[in-house]
Amino acid sequence: MPLFPSMRALSATFTHTPVDNTQKRQEPAPQRRSIEHLYQSWDVAEDAQKKASQLSAAATQEFSKASNAAQKQVGQIELYSGKYYATCTFGGLMACGLTHWGVTPLDLVKCRRQVDSKLYKGNLDGWRTIIRQEGFSGVYTGGSPTFFGYSVQGALKYGCYEFFKKFYSDLAGEENATKYKTSIYLAGSASAEFFADIGLCPFEAVKVRMQTTMPPFAKGTWDGMSKIIAAEGVGGLYKGITPLWGRQIPYTMMKFASFETIVEMIYHRLPGQKSDYSKAAQTGVAFTGGYLAGILCAIISHPADVMVSKLNANRAPGEAFGAATSRIYKEIGFGGLWSGLPIRIVMIGTLTGLQWMIYDSFKIFMGLPTTGGGGQKAEEKK
Repeated sequence: MPLFPSMRALSATFTHTPVDNTQKRQEPAPQRRSIEHLYQSWDVAEDAQKKASQLSAAATQEFSKASNAAQKQVGQIELYSGKYYATCTFGGLMACGLTHWGVTPLDLVKCRRQVDSKLYKGNLDGWRTIIRQEGFSGVYTGGSPTFFGYSVQGALKYGCYEFFKKFYSDLAGEENATKYKTSIYLAGSASAEFFADIGLCPFEAVKVRMQTTMPPFAKGTWDGMSKIIAAEGVGGLYKGITPLWGRQIPYTMMKFASFETIVEMIYHRLPGQKSDYSKAAQTGVAFTGGYLAGILCAIISHPADVMVSKLNANRAPGEAFGAATSRIYKEIGFGGLWSGLPIRIVMIGTLTGLQWMIYDSFKIFMGLPTTGGGGQKAEEKK
């Protein structure tokens, strides 16, 4: 049923003037044109609504066709099988690489302001300055190592999380896994991030140096890696691994545990069960849960994020980690550890929401249940 009556119906109802045999009254022409224009606008809105519905239905149909074709080619994916973990790994790669690359302009200004808080007056001033001095492409400085690094990190993080969540649940037993599910989420995500950061660290080292040196010290990812290795050896690519673990492990623990908890709370407060809702609605819940979880992630990991940027930019060759950390903290103080937090909240909230939405959308595409909201046993029954 259309939201508005058609132009014909409205025109017949309101613009038809009754005929008086003794005196014919005619509405002024400009007013009639105004009313008719209003009815035409309503008809345009009605047509647009119909076309949007048709496009949505067509897109859903095409998605279903592609999904069925992919599932037919891959074959049935059993939960917690090798094929299942490979699927989750690929979903994580898709979720993280593109989303992190997309927010490179935000990350660039954030990193430069963390290293030198007086460099720009604000984020808009930073972007204007960069575009004026380096051109529009300058705001994507560090985009290449960001894309490759976070693709690797996302693949390992999501794939390993699914593995370790199942592994620790089995170790705990069915009753304890349900009773201590939050601890399972925390342990699984911490274990996953430990390995994910080993893959991320070389790319992060190049990214930070490209973003915090002007002009950038390297033209791209591989050029940057070769320059670091030539100057400092392979170890130069991993000199930020400890602060990276310090930033990313608490971040990921918060990201996964709070996401699972928030999604469960959302479904608990909605009428019915998770299975009663469409796949589109479930991905909407995934985005909402991810965004809220991202805000918490940004806050808990921000001091370590600042320290990672400082260490990669200012740590002298051969300087011990503890000595470098102590020196930097004396320079910036406690307040300096929170530089750039507001923009990071926006960046990480959006990132995390989009990542969970993309990840769960890919799981749906491959015929798998979405993450969270029903517990492990509920997923196994699907």
